[in-house]
Amino acid sequence: MFSKTKKTERIDAEQREQYEYARQRIAQKKNLMRHFIIFLAGAILFIVLNEFLDIGKDFIIQKWYIWAILIWTFIFLVHLFNVFVINKFMDKEWEDRQLEKLKAKQAERIAELQKQVDNELPLPTKSHKTTLKNSLNNPLPPDVE
Repeated sequence: MFSKTKKTERIDAEQREQYEYARQRIAQKKNLMRHFIIFLAGAILFIVLNEFLDIGKDFIIQKWYIWAILIWTFIFLVHLFNVFVINKFMDKEWEDRQLEKLKAKQAERIAELQKQVDNELPLPTKSHKTTLKNSLNNPLPPDVE
């Protein structure tokens, strides 16, 4: 009851990753819902300002609020498409597959570079320890090859 060691449940990395992904998706959907509510309120406000309060009657475009609502509708549809279509196809599994592809390409490129270095600069046939040992015991300079 009064022990100093607290038992806490540990979340492994995969569960933590799934939890973070779920939090991110919930935040995206929540922001989309906010956008929709603000869009509806803004559209109603535009209509009230133009039709009932006669604000904007002297603009070049007579029905300016319709164009404003249409542009805002397009922006909302892009947001909706982003949340439900793009993120559906480019979810965590897609990111993992892309990451694995890039890591494989990188490993392949490193292997090619290592092969190129091995071909251009081969390692000496004598071991470094033998050369070092011989040079310490032998007062004469090493053989020139």
